[in-house]
This record gives sequence, structure tokens and C-alpha cells, in this order.
Amino acid sequence: MIRAQLDRPDPEELAAFLDEHLRTGDCLVQVVSACEVLYSGRAASVAEAGDYLVIVKQDGSVQVHGHRSVKPVNWQPQTDGLFVGVEDGVAVLRAERFHPAEMVRIAFLEPALAQALVLRESGGFVLMGTEAEMQQALARHPDIIEPGLQVLHRELPTDVGGIDLFARDADGALVVVELKRSKANQEAVHQLHRYVQSVRRLGPERVRGILAAPAVTAPALNRLGDLGLEYREVSALPLNDGIADAQPSLFAPA
Repeated sequence: MIRAQLDRPDPEELAAFLDEHLRTGDCLVQVVSACEVLYSGRAASVAEAGDYLVIVKQDGSVQVHGHRSVKPVNWQPQTDGLFVGVEDGVAVLRAERFHPAEMVRIAFLEPALAQALVLRESGGFVLMGTEAEMQQALARHPDIIEPGLQVLHRELPTDVGGIDLFARDADGALVVVELKRSKANQEAVHQLHRYVQSVRRLGPERVRGILAAPAVTAPALNRLGDLGLEYREVSALPLNDGIADAQPSLFAPA
């Protein structure tokens, strides 16, 4: 399972390690380090220097975790490019998206451990409860999908079907959310795209589309990028949110 590991690498060693194992796209890479994290895109944020666990998965998604909370302090669910280098004597990883333009820059100030892990494909994961119960939980806690999201309607009717969640983001754009309890495929992407196109025909407002599911196939993720749509991983729902017969062990608090 552990393909390679470095203990307390210097900046050049870490940059070479990241470049080698991220380029293959067939393993998960994680780094434990004192880091500085900069995000720019729809907003801007800086995580002050501290100890973080940085995870880059095989699909190019990036998560930066602090010492507490389920939610990462920063993440990039879909990337168009990962760039590694040494800047001012520090190893740096940049994860970029082109549509919309977003960038997470991670400077590894004091790397303690770097690992490349090969994880076998698991069986399909399905969130407990029905899709309607998933919709209900996420309507009450839309921050699980995206911070600042406000749900306007559930099952909003359109000429091509009902939109699971119709929302507005922190910047005022309309957001169409398509929900799936299990691994989403290209059919889910096609469905989301039809809903987004239907809403866009109604007026000049900016409309985003988000596919929310516990996992997504690689072709579906690529198709989302081609269409300018987005993916959000939803692998846990709020505890005690009125979901009938749920197994508490599979649900983490928001």
C-alpha cells in the first residue's frame, strides 16, 4: 500500500517526490508539514502558517486538513493542473482550476513526512437513507456542499424535470444542485447540464451547476469540467437530522 515515503525531506527532495508521484495519477499523496496556504478565486483566503495534513487524491482533488474538524481548512475538489517547484528555498504545490479560475498554493515550510499510497478501488459507497432524505438533510445544511450556499427551493420544477436543490451562492449566482446517493456517472452529468441550460434560458443571471455525490466516475468528472460544471464530494450527512432508520456510525456531525 505504501509505494514510497520520505522522512523530513529537504525542499528539493520533496518537490521531486511530489512531481514523480503526482505525475503518474495512480496513487494518493499526503504530506505532513508546517504550511502556509493561499487561496484565490471566487474569494481570497490565507491560512496562517501551521501544521497541516495535505492530501492529493488520484483524481487531482486537494484537501488541506488542520488538527481538528472533519471539514478541511481548504480544498480543491477538481483541478485542471498541479504544479510543483521550489520557490525561495521552499517546496510549493499549486492546484489550479481554469473554469472558474481558482488556485490553491501550498508552501511546505517544514515537511515532516511525505507518502505515496496505492489504494485499491473499493466497492460502491451509498449514503444511508433515501435520496429524498439526503435532499432534506442538505437543504437544512447546504454548507456541506459549499460554504455560504443558501437554498431557495427543493424540487424546483423546470421544463426538463425537477431540480433537487435550487440555491444562491455567496457571490449571488444561482446554483443548480443535482444529488446522487451513490457514485455519479455521466448520465447524472447530462441531467445536471439539462437543468442548468433550462435555468439559463430564463434570464441573464449567472448560473452554476454542482453535482453532489459520495463519489464520481473519472469520465463523469472530465465531462463536468468540459461543460463548466462542478463536483462536490458529500460522504457524510448531519447526525440526528430526522433521517429515518439511519445508521449513526455512518454519519458525521456537520
